[in-house]
Amino acid sequence: MALAGPKVPAGPDGRVGKWERMDPRRKRTIRLIVALSASVLLASALVYVSFSAGQDEVTASQLLRLARPGQSYILAGTVLAGSVRHEGQTLLFRIRDPKRPLSVPVRYTGIVPDPFAAGRAVMVTVQEQPSGQTFIGQGNSLTTKCPSKYQAQAAS
Repeated sequence: MALAGPKVPAGPDGRVGKWERMDPRRKRTIRLIVALSASVLLASALVYVSFSAGQDEVTASQLLRLARPGQSYILAGTVLAGSVRHEGQTLLFRIRDPKRPLSVPVRYTGIVPDPFAAGRAVMVTVQEQPSGQTFIGQGNSLTTKCPSKYQAQAAS
């Protein structure tokens, strides 16, 4: 014996529409599936955009090995002692590889953070110069890592 649903009134034209005849439980199920599908699609798009937008940092030795003219890289390392000098508005310095005795020269024009100094850990977005001798820092991409935030405080 089939279960009879509630009596559905006919519309103004005398016909009963498909949506009005549908069982309410089935309507809820369809709405749930559509909502879950949309949320999965949006979450997938967010994950894709998040991972495709990121760029890895490279050290001086990796940069020397991988660099191609015209391509940008985020160079991370420590400013080599005695390498910082100014030529007009341009800041010239070398970034040392944290694990190897290598460094690369950087020409940077832009805002220099106040804590920038020799011996400080920095990150800068660079491109290889066509001559291949120096890396050009993109303007306003220089950031410093404050060592006091990452070191344990002395016991008082």
